[in-house]
Amino acid sequence: MYNTSENGYFGNYGGKYLPEVLRGAVDELEAAFKKYMQDEQFLAELKTLQKDYIGRATPLMYAPKATELLGGAQIYIKLEGLANTGAHKINNAIGQVLLAKKMGKTRIIAETGAGQHGVATAAACAKLGIKCEVYMGEVDVRRQQPNVASMELYGATVHPVTTGSRTLKDAVNEAMRDWAANYSNTHYCLGSALGPAPFPDIVRTFQSIIGQEIKEQAKEKGLVIDSLVACVGGGSNASGMFAPFFDDTSVKLYGAEAGGTGPEAGHNASRMTGNAARDGIVQGYKSRFLLDEDGQVAQTSSISAGLDYAGISPQLAMLGMSGRIKFEAILDDEALNAVSFFAKNEGILMALESAHAAALAMKLAPSISKDKAIIINMSGRGDKDVFITSPVFRPQEWKEFLKSELHRLETNADVHSKY
Repeated sequence: MYNTSENGYFGNYGGKYLPEVLRGAVDELEAAFKKYMQDEQFLAELKTLQKDYIGRATPLMYAPKATELLGGAQIYIKLEGLANTGAHKINNAIGQVLLAKKMGKTRIIAETGAGQHGVATAAACAKLGIKCEVYMGEVDVRRQQPNVASMELYGATVHPVTTGSRTLKDAVNEAMRDWAANYSNTHYCLGSALGPAPFPDIVRTFQSIIGQEIKEQAKEKGLVIDSLVACVGGGSNASGMFAPFFDDTSVKLYGAEAGGTGPEAGHNASRMTGNAARDGIVQGYKSRFLLDEDGQVAQTSSISAGLDYAGISPQLAMLGMSGRIKFEAILDDEALNAVSFFAKNEGILMALESAHAAALAMKLAPSISKDKAIIINMSGRGDKDVFITSPVFRPQEWKEFLKSELHRLETNADVHSKY
């Protein structure tokens, strides 16, 4: 009952709240999606890309030391960070870019926060031979330079967005404006399970391979799953992990959202916890949003750029309000602690977004029976966060490194200019 929208709605949430100029574009997209998801040639091509390009299936790894130290449930980690480009975002990007190519589109645009969706879209476009442009908030451009460099290396053009809070919501606004002006030849590759219908269904469908694999891998390992835990910004990795389990109420679903530095307004991005969020219509869809007294999108804050967003997937909002998914806000410091804990004890470096899920799992595991499993979705690797985590974990060494790099660049400015 939970797996698809009904006329674009999930209960009270969802819909298509769009200017008339984009109505035709989303209707065309919806028709193409329904057509090609029944097309054997398209599905075969997608399956080949998933296996040979993305590197699916990703492992479901047992975490024995974490299990022992925390007590309680057996801890398993779905290693989406081992997918090509370093995160789950490639699952959706390759699906949408392939779909757009079948539709005859010659240009792809995307928004990105942490940069992983931008990297994935740029890579997918490079693989499939189509032009790519990415909108990214200026704040995120600064704090995610490694991902910006990767996007440009794949051949994409990155547009820093300097309006508003200069973060993900503003990148979405600019991408929507571009799409409205250029929809005849352009596809907007939306990165999360939100926005106007049919995007929530499209993104969840392409990401649901995560949960499908977990089901198969858990069966092979003989696991009894108690809980699944995923971080939730917009909702793409959580939707993909949870979707095959929506109707299986024997499995508990937990979403970790950005608690930032505390519960005060502007210090977090908690839409499903606390009392700050309310129903609203923003960026083409109805969901739960952090809004100010005037109904404008409020300031948000998170150490993780990918969770620093004022809205949430309409489907996840519905499931949260119904109680099917339980949400908890994780503080920045708790996420940093989880990064360190799993790096030292299991040899994996989680993205800050994924570390929110890990931090929540660390709280849940001790109270769960030892014969059951709790599965964390490591939605991405932490390589991209080196500019954020290094000043926290090794501030003096990082400062000296940056000074030396600046000196080296200033004294060897022309050495690599031919590239």
